[in-house]
Amino acid sequence: MRGAGGEYEALIARVAQTRDRAAFAALFGHFGPRIKAYLIRLGAAPNLAEDVTQEAMLSLWRKAHLFDPAKASAATWVFTIARNLRIDQIRKERRPEIAPDDPLCDEPRGAEEGLAWSQPEGRLRAALAMLPPDQARVIELSFFCDCPHSEIAGRLGIPLGTVKSRLRLAMARLRTAMGEDA
Repeated sequence: MRGAGGEYEALIARVAQTRDRAAFAALFGHFGPRIKAYLIRLGAAPNLAEDVTQEAMLSLWRKAHLFDPAKASAATWVFTIARNLRIDQIRKERRPEIAPDDPLCDEPRGAEEGLAWSQPEGRLRAALAMLPPDQARVIELSFFCDCPHSEIAGRLGIPLGTVKSRLRLAMARLRTAMGEDA
């Protein structure tokens, strides 16, 4: 006989295998309010907690096939998704944005300043070209497309930890290639 955890694991399996909307509705009904309360306890405003809850449940719908009951219970898996999305949200909030009308963005560079900028840029481009394709793709999505780590994991169909590992490895290689100017 299965316990409550087994019931939710079975519902996730139904979502993964047949896109069962009734199973998803049951999961949403159970986990939705609990995730929202958890996020509020973590310090999220109620409206932001609601948004992250929606995003977490959408991730459950999209990634149900990745759930492995041998690695974690259904609750652990769902709450980990929510926690990681909240961390990504905090990172976005803390990332400073440059206003498009900022005068520093529009200043033309002189020839000497342009040359000084182009040399490290050329080294950086060469270093990026030397990265393994999987690391280069994660760097591209993270720094050039400004994607949060959880979105990168979703796009590439890899675990969040793998995204972070590839970023660390790539950054270490880039620092080495750039030398002391990095």
